[in-house]
Amino acid sequence: MSRFTDAELYLRGSDTLLASWEAYACGAAGAAVKRLPGVAAAVFPDGPERAVYNNALLQRDLGPAERAEALDAMETAYAAAGLTRFAAWVHERDRAMRGELERRGYTLDTTTRAMGMALDDIRLPRPAIELGTAEWLEYLRMEGLPPDFLADADHAAFYLLAARIDGELVAAALAYDFADDCGIYNVGTVEKVRRRGLGTALTTAQAYAARARGRQTASLQSTQMAERVYAAVGFRDLGRILEYVPRKGER
Repeated sequence: MSRFTDAELYLRGSDTLLASWEAYACGAAGAAVKRLPGVAAAVFPDGPERAVYNNALLQRDLGPAERAEALDAMETAYAAAGLTRFAAWVHERDRAMRGELERRGYTLDTTTRAMGMALDDIRLPRPAIELGTAEWLEYLRMEGLPPDFLADADHAAFYLLAARIDGELVAAALAYDFADDCGIYNVGTVEKVRRRGLGTALTTAQAYAARARGRQTASLQSTQMAERVYAAVGFRDLGRILEYVPRKGER
């Protein structure tokens, strides 16, 4: 079984997540990830990315003064970019940070579940279905994203796996490596072919591919609907990520 604790998997996943945000920022005009005391804020002021990536990950278990400093720094970074709509990500067990956000007028918008695994613990066999790759623009069309989305990013830095039926792209998943961890993101299937196991197959295939590249662990953020899929692959529950947004403002 895994020699990694839940806390270690969470930290690895957080590091990979922030590194992926930095890779996205390289492909968007005026974007940057601000590494500030107690918080990392992804600031995307322009273009189609503005509606997706303005998120800030808050460190856990800060003291009272550190919490205030982190939130002040986050708010200053977004205000400087003219952004009034962003999401502050906080772990569900960090009750003190949650309370401080609520005192400042933030409201809970949505949640995901942080999940991680050691790649020696993959529970499923390699998928039997044929998987391949897709062109970036084809992937964007499947996701319903505009063609200029992350147009200047290094797309080769992301490992894109795709499934097709009768030549049509119907499911895909991105992976991004940082240090010994692989982040698996944006696992999506078009509605007409859901519940056929394509998401499970893509996630499992990405896990095996990451292990072959020498990664030791994998990480992701799951919607409630997908949690059982990822658990079946071998991912462990590392706690919910609560996304708080300012009470007023738009992205």
